[in-house]
Amino acid sequence: MKTVVLYENPGASMEKFMEVFPRHQAVEDEFVKAGKVLGIGAFKIPGDGAMAIFIDKESADDFVSRDPFAAEGLYTKVTIKEWDDEIK
Repeated sequence: MKTVVLYENPGASMEKFMEVFPRHQAVEDEFVKAGKVLGIGAFKIPGDGAMAIFIDKESADDFVSRDPFAAEGLYTKVTIKEWDDEIK
């Protein structure tokens, strides 16, 4: 079952995110190349956080555990939800 990850980050500065971004991008690229992430990115309004869609919960859990943004506390909250996508 597809899994959605929602990230909240109202307090982190863009400068801090950009400092960590290359390491985050390396993890993201690995998951995209492996076909484990279907979509990922920040919401349009700065401070609104980000979202990612994974092929399954195992991939989402693995990504979050390895993501430097999460490991270094840039997100104030990470929510992982299994998603019953109606478009298969």
